[in-house]
Amino acid sequence: MAAVKPGPSGPAAPAASDTAVATPQIQLVPASAEGALDAAEEAVDLLLESGRTPGDVLVITTGEPHPWAAHELSFGEASYWAQHDARDDVFYADAAVAGRATSRPVVVVAVNGGADAVAATALPMALSRAGALLIVCGDPQQINSVLGAGV
Repeated sequence: MAAVKPGPSGPAAPAASDTAVATPQIQLVPASAEGALDAAEEAVDLLLESGRTPGDVLVITTGEPHPWAAHELSFGEASYWAQHDARDDVFYADAAVAGRATSRPVVVVAVNGGADAVAATALPMALSRAGALLIVCGDPQQINSVLGAGV
């Protein structure tokens, strides 16, 4: 009876974990522009239920701001960004100001409207902010056309 020999254990796997910059996993959640915000909320709920801490999550919107962001901004920019810096909770940002947000392990983008140019700017920026996972909620055809490649 011949023993099965394991394949060569090259440095590929350890080297990937040793690299300083890792590419985050990308997940696409198909949704209409009208349903993208709801899809993003469901994604956040699943992340939190699976053990992610709220401070690990940044949500970016390309159309109407998330109601939380609109509410918090009513108290002023300083208070709004102080909550971001505290990293105690999920942070919601409009794509227009999301460039100011720092990296988080998970970034969720709701492509809930706005011009294609907004999504074209927001998606690469979101990818650069995502440490481990980028979740994009929206119309797959629009997202692929904006990114110029299949996601």
